Amino acid sequence: MGTRPTKNRSRTQVFSRVAGPAVFALVLLSPSSPTNAAGFYINSVGTPGSLGTAAAANVTNNWGPDATWANPAGLVGIGDRRIMTAGLQALIPVAEFDVSVAEADGDDGGNAGDPALIPSFFYSQRLDETWAFGFGVSALQGGGVDYGNNFAGRYGAIDVKLTGLAATWSLGRQITDKLSIGFGGSVIQTDFEQTIAFNQGPASDGRVAMRDLDDLGVQGIFGLQYAATENLSLGLTYRSEFDAELKGNVEFKNFTLPVPDQRNLKVDWTNPQWIEAGLRMRLRGNRHLFLSGNWQEWSKFSSNQLAIDTNGGGIVQTLDRDWDDTWSLAVGYATGTTTSAGWSFGARYESSPVDNDKRTIDLPVDETWQLSAAYGRFREDRSRGWSVGATLALFGDAKVDQTVQGVRFAGDFDKYYVLFLGGTYRF
Repeated sequence: MGTRPTKNRSRTQVFSRVAGPAVFALVLLSPSSPTNAAGFYINSVGTPGSLGTAAAANVTNNWGPDATWANPAGLVGIGDRRIMTAGLQALIPVAEFDVSVAEADGDDGGNAGDPALIPSFFYSQRLDETWAFGFGVSALQGGGVDYGNNFAGRYGAIDVKLTGLAATWSLGRQITDKLSIGFGGSVIQTDFEQTIAFNQGPASDGRVAMRDLDDLGVQGIFGLQYAATENLSLGLTYRSEFDAELKGNVEFKNFTLPVPDQRNLKVDWTNPQWIEAGLRMRLRGNRHLFLSGNWQEWSKFSSNQLAIDTNGGGIVQTLDRDWDDTWSLAVGYATGTTTSAGWSFGARYESSPVDNDKRTIDLPVDETWQLSAAYGRFREDRSRGWSVGATLALFGDAKVDQTVQGVRFAGDFDKYYVLFLGGTYRF
């Protein structure tokens, strides 16, 4: 597990440097402060086309009402019937951090993964010969970890939880026999909470809890689909950036120093724009091959801002996480569409937005491999059906070497993955 220097000596030195009014500046406004965001967007919104193909089929989706979010241009291809789907996904994460350096002592945190259930609902309806409407509710962002109070990196994070639940409205329009476009928007409710430990030198740790931070944001969507031939279709989707301006409060526990009476907190960041392109090729019969790739401007998110109202006045500071833009590539294969029974498979690679020397324990993202499969059965008239699917997301080891509140810890994740299990009923 590596060397762990004497705890009291390190904490006493730190405490002597931060006593008094510097509590906020150190804990909440340091460069390694635990402001957080969605990390990667959640791209699997339904089965079997999305969850079953590692989202490779999203941008050319023209068979299910989840096209409302995946690509609204596909709404006009669903048909004249009103279609609804209800789905549920279980997220089962495993995140076990292996500590190699711990100047403040502490344990590895065990399995820090935070399980979650994600419901979804989508509806689509043809309005006339050229227009179609779609509506959907699903979680588009989210994640969480819980390392425990005795974690060696507790001065960076004890627990983190973020959810982004969205309601999406979209319209699709048939321009020609080959070309369709779509546009709409998602109203996203973002909720965020986090707890960190405060280093009080020889005294026991204090606790700083960010609670009830939330905000509503709007992300625009534009898409198009083009049927180049009977066997080849192309798709393009653009999602705009949107600002998250979360407001909440700060709670203090077990502090030996006085704490402020006013505890209002505001956290700002920008969720990045997102461009995705892909194609669908009919191979033989009802068999299809999907290819897609995307670019997300996570460098835009890199700049975070905190504003704190205290009884001594306001404090504002901008933090830079040193994040970069990301890209991904995906491939999928389906033996059937939603007009029959069949299997789908997929794989995706996503690059990391942050280098090893810049990664922080509150948001330990890394490159990701996704492996996906699903099975579904549907009526020929598309009126009813069901599907089940799974995606296994395997993360890199996400090395962390971080100094927070004057205390260094380091290590990596020896087990780091998330299993998505989902099902959809169509009616």
